Amino acid sequence: MVKAVVTGGMGRMGQMFVRHLVDNPKTLVYGAVERPDHPHIGEDIGTLVLGRPIDAAIADDLLDVVIGANAVIDFTTPENSIACAKVCADRKIPYVCGTTGMDDAQKEKFLDIARETATMFAPNFSVGVNVLLGLARKAAFALGESFDIEIVEAHHRHKIDAPSGTALALAEAVRQGRGLSEDDYCFGRKGQVGERYEKEIGIHAVRGGDVVGEHEVHFLGDSEAVMLRHRASSREAFVRGAVRAAAWLQGKPAGLYTMADMLDL
Repeated sequence: MVKAVVTGGMGRMGQMFVRHLVDNPKTLVYGAVERPDHPHIGEDIGTLVLGRPIDAAIADDLLDVVIGANAVIDFTTPENSIACAKVCADRKIPYVCGTTGMDDAQKEKFLDIARETATMFAPNFSVGVNVLLGLARKAAFALGESFDIEIVEAHHRHKIDAPSGTALALAEAVRQGRGLSEDDYCFGRKGQVGERYEKEIGIHAVRGGDVVGEHEVHFLGDSEAVMLRHRASSREAFVRGAVRAAAWLQGKPAGLYTMADMLDL
């Protein structure tokens, strides 16, 4: 049985995790965490989200609810995730983190801490997106230098980071497949930028409406083109993947794991 604590429990993703964990007979909500000034601290999150109590109170500190849990699911902010990783590492609790928007320094600090427990850290927990990552890597290798690569992502108007973590993961996948450098990334274009150079990987972000998430990888040749595309119609895809990851981490030794490890890609 996965006994999960959900951070950001009253947020959009947090409430989806609560519903999914309660509906799944192999999982339960062990507790939830919100910011200290949240108006529902101390209340049962089941009553608030489901209309019925589930004996899981909302705390303002992960330390108050984590004892006895065997998983923490965290889709919050870089600063909060670093703190969550420290709690999980100290107590060797499996940790699933889908937080995006970390800068290089934050990510380095986070990974140094998170590797001390069994941690699944991914920019996107959709099974489909992670299959896309594998396909993009293979396509970049197979198609070779004669195909230009462009990545386009679209998200809702409220997303605060750009490009998305998934777009950056796709860039990393094709970079590895082609044997290129991060210096070859081109984040958008404006003005007289000159001709595209051979190794360039274009990365573009679109924001608007209520788009859950769309990612495209274009391989553009002189006489043909290949496009790989994934569209998420609901955040439920991310929730299912993250809960599956929490179950998969049970009994795993400390270390950093990816969705590719779980899916054997």
